Amino acid sequence: MSEYRPGVCNIGRDERRKRRTAGALSFLAAAAYVGFVLATGRPAGLLLGAFPFLFGGFVGVVQDRMGFCVAFGALARYDLSGSGGDAGSIDDADAVKQDRIRAFQVFAVAMAASIVTTMVVYGVGAAL
Repeated sequence: MSEYRPGVCNIGRDERRKRRTAGALSFLAAAAYVGFVLATGRPAGLLLGAFPFLFGGFVGVVQDRMGFCVAFGALARYDLSGSGGDAGSIDDADAVKQDRIRAFQVFAVAMAASIVTTMVVYGVGAAL
C-alpha cells in the first residue's frame, strides 16, 4: 500500500520488512532461550521466560501481516515512504481514534498468541 488509510494501513513495504525481521529475530531468540533451558536441565518454570521473546516475535509478525504499526497508531503517525507514499502525522480526530483501536487490536492479537504459545512451550517442556 502506498496510501494511509485510518485503522487499516499506516506502514509501507520498508516498515513492514523491518517489523518482519524484528519478529523473526525475536522468534529465533525464543527458540535459543528454550533450547538453552531444556539442554541445561534448568527448571521447567524458566520456560515461561520465553514469553517476552515470543511477544516480540508476534508483535513484529502481526504488524507486518496487518500493515499496521502499534507505536505509529498510538502516536498518530504513519510511514508509507518505502512504498511510494509519504510519512507524517495525523490530525483528524476520527482517524486517530480508528488508528488507536487498530493498534490495540494488533497488540491484543500478539498478546493472545504469545500467551498461548508460552503455555504450549511450558507444557511440552515440563513433560520432557
